[in-house]
Amino acid sequence: MKVVAMISGGKDSCYNMMQCVAAGHEIVALANLQPSENKDELDSYMYQTVGHQAINLYAEALDLPLYRRVIEGSSLNIGRGYRQREGDEVEDMYHLLKQVKEDKGVEAVSVGAILSDYQRVRVENVCARLHLQPLAYLWRRDQEDLLSEMISSGLDAIIIKVAAFGLDPEKHLGKSLVQMKPYLKQLSEKYGVHVCGEGGEYETFTLDCPLFKKKILMYVLPVLMAWFIFTLLIMKAKGTSNYSCSGVMDLNT
Repeated sequence: MKVVAMISGGKDSCYNMMQCVAAGHEIVALANLQPSENKDELDSYMYQTVGHQAINLYAEALDLPLYRRVIEGSSLNIGRGYRQREGDEVEDMYHLLKQVKEDKGVEAVSVGAILSDYQRVRVENVCARLHLQPLAYLWRRDQEDLLSEMISSGLDAIIIKVAAFGLDPEKHLGKSLVQMKPYLKQLSEKYGVHVCGEGGEYETFTLDCPLFKKKILMYVLPVLMAWFIFTLLIMKAKGTSNYSCSGVMDLNT
């Protein structure tokens, strides 16, 4: 099937794309929901927005068209089920995917949900209304096994936000999954932290994976509270020595 991948820049949406390709599907476009101007992160029940400044580079790395929409709604309908409601942030996803379907003729949506029924119900609602098939290969996977599998697959992601006891911005921001895996396992055993961050314990940004045609190299990553704002990122074409600078990102955007 022709697939649009909902991406946040994080490891889960990236690895689910890899699973879609492995299953014989074709990723033809990327879709991302971003915060409004002058906001770095939203308090959203649905979307990861930290790291949104670098999403354009993510699309360049994959060499795929990127569709983006500003999140205009908020979390209005927060019950276990979901019914269409104007002004809810879920409707932003509906309008974004509707546009992609009209432009690209996609038949399915790649989503990186692992554990959240809240997100699953809302994605399924939107997909049903648009007659799209949700593809969530990570759903209910054992998180420790899944994290190991991501790392062994060649997916390279770093921590860009922490929000859990035992995770320290000064120590852990910018660390790779490989570096963090043993410590995350310790936190899981001691405090019940979700190894894949499904409780909101941390967020990631993917720098490279087997699907990327270019890898993203980071150079400047200042700490802002408990998350990063990217300021300088470099693209490197795989198999060559060619580099291109993405430019410095304004810290006020």
